[in-house]
Formats: sequence, structure tokens, C-alpha cells
Amino acid sequence: MTTMNLDFKKLDGLIAAVTVDQTSGRVLMVGFMNEEAWQKTLETGFVTFYSRSRNKLWMKGESSGHRLVVKEIRTDCDQDAVLIRVEAQGPGVCHEGYESCFFKRLDGDREWRVVDERAYDPKAVYGG
Repeated sequence: MTTMNLDFKKLDGLIAAVTVDQTSGRVLMVGFMNEEAWQKTLETGFVTFYSRSRNKLWMKGESSGHRLVVKEIRTDCDQDAVLIRVEAQGPGVCHEGYESCFFKRLDGDREWRVVDERAYDPKAVYGG
């Protein structure tokens, strides 16, 4: 067994956090955590990120209700990234209304194409 130490030094105090649906195995989103977000995630059982653009913590789903319930956490060999298997509460995690933030695919003509159906109406959830 290894002591649970993550390396927050490489990315200016952050680690990458990849969230994956525990049932389907689909990558839902990638965010960043500082030590405070990491501790909050462990304490609450809900994934909490550090928003680089807003310079603050945010629990995924705090405004939409589409929270991510932690089911399992793994780290990579360098201990500077985590993979979090989650149960998603709600139809999607993407603020654009999709199940996953990875709803576009690069096609042969080098254009991004939307390849998923919207899971919910983001205007109804976030306003606008």
C-alpha cells in the first residue's frame, strides 16, 4: 500500500481530474483540482473542481443539480492526475446540454462534428 500523496506542484498547484461514468465507462469531463477541491471531494463524496477562469472552487452540479457522486478514485503513476469513476445525477454533465463534454468528433475533412444528441435543454437548467 502507498500513502495517498498527490503531486500538486507540477501544474501550479493543480492536478487533472478525469471523470468517467461508472456504468458506461464514458469520459464525462476533465477538470482541475487544487488541494482544497481534492479535500472537499473526499469529504463530501461529490466531485469538486477548481475553476481556473473564476479562480474558485465549484462542486459540479451546484447550479444544475447534475452532481457527480464519487464511486472510485485512481491516480496515475506520477500521482499528478486522478481518474474518478462517478454516478452522474442528471441527464448530462456538459453545460451545453450533452451527457458528456466530449460530444464532438474530428471528421476526415478536419471539422468538428456534433455526434451526440442533447440530453437536456441547457437554457431550462441554466437560464439564458
